[in-house]
Amino acid sequence: MTMKFEGKTALITGSARGIGKAIAERLAASGAKIVISDILAELAETTAQEFRDKGYNALAIKADVTSAADVSGLINNTVAKYQTLDILINNAGITKDTLMIRMSEEDWDRVLDINLKGAFLVTQAAARVMMKQRSGRIINISSVVGRMGNAGQANYAASKAGLIGLTKTAAKELAGRGITVNAIAPGFITTEMTSKLSHEAHDAFLNNIPLKRPGTPEDIAGVVAFLASDDAAYITGQVIGVDGGMLM
Repeated sequence: MTMKFEGKTALITGSARGIGKAIAERLAASGAKIVISDILAELAETTAQEFRDKGYNALAIKADVTSAADVSGLINNTVAKYQTLDILINNAGITKDTLMIRMSEEDWDRVLDINLKGAFLVTQAAARVMMKQRSGRIINISSVVGRMGNAGQANYAASKAGLIGLTKTAAKELAGRGITVNAIAPGFITTEMTSKLSHEAHDAFLNNIPLKRPGTPEDIAGVVAFLASDDAAYITGQVIGVDGGMLM
């Protein structure tokens, strides 16, 4: 089923590479105007140019999602360029893994700031635009770890669990204005982040996945495209697991 997003503007945070880039490409291929937002300015512009070379309408905007000023500029520049903001994907995120007893306060704060505060700031700013339009789709990229926990990831798990709470609250607050808010909880997805794992860690993950394979960024992008489409107009406040059956 092909999703059609002609005339729609989609903003994806952390989309210069990885899952964010795959989401952006999926929406662009279906006609959406794309804002590639990332703190990695040069890589974001490279990705946007790659999209433009394929005939997609893409704009790169550097933004630090932990900065309210940057986020305000991101939303304002998006609307100035494309007039609307129809789809927001909160994808920007980092990990700083270690056992909780060894975790520094700085590493706790940094992960919570980017993964959770960042999503709050961007959602808040985007919601103001969408409320005036009386329409919008907000999709937060959480994690299976936010639902089940994971040793060595107290900060990451807490941030992704918090994102689920933010999703449900925003869904309740914004539903009256025609805005849906949902979360996707990916499992073990093949990205630059997971490629750094040892063979032992990689195999340990696969042993916990009934489908016996890691997911791909495109697996996530397909579900995002569905949630952003008119077919998902009556779905809000939900957390969709895309994890090969890891959590069931």
